[in-house]
Amino acid sequence: MAQIQVEKQLPPRKSSLSQKTKNAINGYLYISPFFLLFAVFGLFPILFSFYLGFQKWNGLGEMEYVGFQNFKLILEDPLFWKALGNTMIMWVLGTLPQLLIGIILAYALNSALIKLKSFFRISVFMPYVTSTVAVAIVFGIMFNSQEFGLFNAILGNFGIDPVSWSTSEWGVKMAISTMVFWRWVGYNTIIYLAGLQAIPNELYEAAVIDGATTRQKIQYITIPMLRPIIIFTVFTSTIGALQLFTEPLIFIGRTYRQEGITVVLYLYREAFANQAFGPASATAIILFLIIIVISSINVLVANRIAR
Repeated sequence: MAQIQVEKQLPPRKSSLSQKTKNAINGYLYISPFFLLFAVFGLFPILFSFYLGFQKWNGLGEMEYVGFQNFKLILEDPLFWKALGNTMIMWVLGTLPQLLIGIILAYALNSALIKLKSFFRISVFMPYVTSTVAVAIVFGIMFNSQEFGLFNAILGNFGIDPVSWSTSEWGVKMAISTMVFWRWVGYNTIIYLAGLQAIPNELYEAAVIDGATTRQKIQYITIPMLRPIIIFTVFTSTIGALQLFTEPLIFIGRTYRQEGITVVLYLYREAFANQAFGPASATAIILFLIIIVISSINVLVANRIAR
């Protein structure tokens, strides 16, 4: 009986982990599913692609180390340079105008002169949430090469001969660039609009008191205050344009026509049509380096312009 009482009087055993450590462990456990999924479906494919770029592999047999042979093969292929040129042209035609038009639309939607702002904001943003495949199919019908195609019918009213949108050199590029522009201009508009609404009205009121014109308010208040937003949209739009895939794939089909093939479509052809996963991974690595270089240049230019 005395032994039992002594045991009851013993102090409670202290936990080896503090409450702060337990909270930290719980927090890491809650967010661990994201990192596990990213490691399996994101990080591992990236690292494996870099490894595969130096191998010869058809997807089934054994791998064979070939060094930089895949990169030499890609860089000596005229079709790769054609695809890169097409990608850059579509970037200029479809991406750069959407950034400028997006700022103009955002400024208009932020103006007090525009009524039904909610309706117009939803209308502008609607193309972004529309299925890319559906957009490409609809635009494929609109850019039909026959006379009854929408754009050819419009051109016919001005006495212009029908354009072969799906086979001509510039017709394919204009059609795909129009799809890209229509789909992403609303996304950039909403981002710019959010940035404009974050600018204090006191700055504009002070500018009006000082006699500033609309052009001066845009030049000295709006653009400098939107500089982080401009850099962000330029960065993301550049990456998206260089990864253009769905629109040209649906518009030109699996013929991989040279007029509309892009770098990612070229990569897709190498991997799943030619069963050459080594050159396809080498193409992905080259595209990765190109994106880094062009994105860095764009950010520097946007920084200078926005100052």
